[in-house]
Amino acid sequence: MNLTAENLTKRYGQQVAVDQLNFSLTSGEIVGFLGPNGAGKSTTLKMITAYLPPTAGTVRLGNYSITEDSLEVRRNIGYLAESNPLYLDMYVHELLRFTGKIFGLKGKALTARINDLIEMTGLTREQHKKIEALSKGYRKRVGLAQALIHDPAVLILDEPTDGLDVFQVVEIRNLIQSFAGKKTILFSSHILSEVEALAARVMIIHKGQIIADRTIKELSAAIETDQVVRLETEKPGFDLRPIEALPTVKSIEPQTATTFIIRAEASEDIRKFIYEESVRQGNTLLSLSKDEVSLEDLFRKVAGGSS
Repeated sequence: MNLTAENLTKRYGQQVAVDQLNFSLTSGEIVGFLGPNGAGKSTTLKMITAYLPPTAGTVRLGNYSITEDSLEVRRNIGYLAESNPLYLDMYVHELLRFTGKIFGLKGKALTARINDLIEMTGLTREQHKKIEALSKGYRKRVGLAQALIHDPAVLILDEPTDGLDVFQVVEIRNLIQSFAGKKTILFSSHILSEVEALAARVMIIHKGQIIADRTIKELSAAIETDQVVRLETEKPGFDLRPIEALPTVKSIEPQTATTFIIRAEASEDIRKFIYEESVRQGNTLLSLSKDEVSLEDLFRKVAGGSS
């Protein structure tokens, strides 16, 4: 199901939280919605899900409008809110059954759907616990299962991996990616690497306006900067001359006798060469890392210096 925003606007008095957004997602597409805190991400998602009425403009899911067909929109959309509101005094299985009934599921079909979702979201061992007894990570899984209970055509996920540990993040990412081509998904994040891991396309919102709508490849080309590589060797005396001879290397800054910062063009990752050189010299690397492009760097590039 296609998702289209048309001049979507939200004002609170004189404050413009979302300013005439126009975008479109095709059926089965996964799109990342990136922006700093306060940029208007959550407000936009609340309007898309008919949770918050727009001041102007509208959103369409297929032929349904959030302003004219809000019930049909809700029937076709699954929403995981950033705050992940849940009934804490309910048991996991009980909450999913309650939510399924709201969407008209019943009997064996509802039971089968609940069992599938519990397995899909990794809640098997937790399904008979009260939600108040669950960790933040497991509560997030319950929220995702709740958003999926009616098998919606469109998924709106607000910070779906926030608060999860590294293993849970990977599991939720894999689950979201499994819906590629099957569900239209718009998910928000303030982490660039999160969007890169899940989506081929990213929309960037800044001060209530979309300042970029590009594929990950196009965005990477637009923000390409020098790579900064940091390394620490086990012993002093590491011969840096082979690294200095690389055509892409611009500078090497020793920090101590065993730690160095290397700046090079971003065209080729030089870490493999550094590792091989350390092996050749018999000097073990204690660490070797590359600085990631920060969200601040991204906005300075895309927003033309304003952040």
